[in-house]
Amino acid sequence: MLSVSISLDVFENIGTPRILITGAEGQLGSELSETLSGDYDVVAVDKKDFDISDFKAANNFITNSRPNVIIHSAAFTDVDKCEKEKTKAFRINGIGTRNLAIAAKKADSKFFYISTDYVFDGEKQGEYYEYDSPNPKTIYGISKLLGENFVKEQLNNFFIIRIAWLYGKNGQNFTKKMFDLAAKNEEINVVNDQFGSPTWTFNIIEQILKLMPTDFYGTYHCTSQGACSWFEFAVEIFKEIGYQIKSKDKKSLTLVLKGKSSIQGTKKTLKIRGVTSDGFKTPARRPKNSVLENHMLKIQNLDIMPHWKESLSSFIDSLKT
Repeated sequence: MLSVSISLDVFENIGTPRILITGAEGQLGSELSETLSGDYDVVAVDKKDFDISDFKAANNFITNSRPNVIIHSAAFTDVDKCEKEKTKAFRINGIGTRNLAIAAKKADSKFFYISTDYVFDGEKQGEYYEYDSPNPKTIYGISKLLGENFVKEQLNNFFIIRIAWLYGKNGQNFTKKMFDLAAKNEEINVVNDQFGSPTWTFNIIEQILKLMPTDFYGTYHCTSQGACSWFEFAVEIFKEIGYQIKSKDKKSLTLVLKGKSSIQGTKKTLKIRGVTSDGFKTPARRPKNSVLENHMLKIQNLDIMPHWKESLSSFIDSLKT
């Protein structure tokens, strides 16, 4: 298992710090729980433990558990369902976050709120900085921005961490979708007009731990260096698991599996075609530009996020062990 740690003496006179992680069954929350449990007193909770949108339940749980740090990764993240279930989105992503923030203030806990690139409209030319004005175009993005605003209203000792294009060993994500498609199809279509920075869950955990002992509170972008389209990301995934480019034209690539793939069941020949977003109609509008610049991390010499290709290679290697 991959592991990371920070010096425990940054939390004075408390021994091993207690870290409460919400959304412990989600993609990031589950890996946070697994990775940190060896070195910290981890309290991993999910909706079965208490309803974050119920203030009394949230306040009682945090009061009783007395965490030194809260990492709030729980959210209603299905962007298409958010469009259809608006009340649920605002209750969980907005009110739920407010409730936890109020409880965190009473418990004097450091608070990490995991937010998203969807707080922006995706129309900017170039990277989004932390000081760019949010302008969400989806219910998911609006509800997550509401959560950000509640955190700022209630707390002083908070870290808002905006992430994008997340993947890891747990939960559903783009890498797993590509593995599945390569096992079932000889031709696949991938969007080539949306851009972002693929980011490994493990690197986000490392970055959170880098921030945790500090008092440098505020809003941070936390994504891998560099950017690509979903199409370019898919090609790199297939190259990492053993494919090589056999031929290419203006719109597609033909890949051939050389030797043995690290993912069982993949086809020996795979054609991947780049298509526009118009070919994938969804209830929620996807941002064309999800590239976030880690500006606030960089100017404080805190940015440890690697290039997305380096992280992808490390992630694929971790699946082989």
